[in-house]
Amino acid sequence: MSVLLSEDHGGVRTLTLNRPERRNAIDPELWLALAQALRAADTSDDVRAVVLTGAGGAFCSGADIGTGEAVHPRRKLQRLTDVALTLHNLSVPTIAKVTGVAVGAGWNLALGCDFVVATPESRFCQIFAKRGLSVDLGGSWLLPKIVGLQQAKRLVMLADMISAAEAHRLGLVSWVQEATEIDAFVDELAGRLAGGPPFALAQSKALLNDGAAVSFAQALANEARAQPGNFATTDAGEAYAAFAAERDPSFTGTWAVPSAVETTKE
Repeated sequence: MSVLLSEDHGGVRTLTLNRPERRNAIDPELWLALAQALRAADTSDDVRAVVLTGAGGAFCSGADIGTGEAVHPRRKLQRLTDVALTLHNLSVPTIAKVTGVAVGAGWNLALGCDFVVATPESRFCQIFAKRGLSVDLGGSWLLPKIVGLQQAKRLVMLADMISAAEAHRLGLVSWVQEATEIDAFVDELAGRLAGGPPFALAQSKALLNDGAAVSFAQALANEARAQPGNFATTDAGEAYAAFAAERDPSFTGTWAVPSAVETTKE
């Protein structure tokens, strides 16, 4: 049985953590499989959005620390780093579909996605302190940027379990949907993202990720460098044409500038 399931539909790739007997705790095999799957999604022209979820009614109970693997801790942490960085740098939009618990590295895995959708029954915990560990998988960077420093310290140092409602109030969950409705909601959301202008969305995602760490002047300069690339695709023209024709646009991200070889031939 594969520890990670992958399914494609309509430009959306759904990756499902598949260790339900361990509430999808991530063991060495799953860390490696997840990093590989994320890299594959980022290099596929057919993938326009990624949904990350868990099997068996839980999202992820964190790293599986009970494997007894005789590997140096730095090597173990490198696996986490590979997943966190690959997910953060993924050019396509990402959605975490959270049912059940998202704990420790499992919660930070969800926070590494662009959007988090949960059910009212979902529960979240930065459990590290209760395990004698410090925060990892990017939580030290993600949490302060989302909730501010004091709330981040509360969540990490006290390691309390919080509800989906509180997580939503703090901005750690984008939407809360009933368990009977979350699949349809995420399908529609992923479809909307997959139908968007891929190059423009990728650039906006990168600009927003970088924007928190640069000055306003640097952010404006980054935007000015990025925007001409959008005009060099067919998507900008398609958007104007669709608006004029009162129809929905069909975005492809196709490069519209003739190559140097083509120009020379002419």
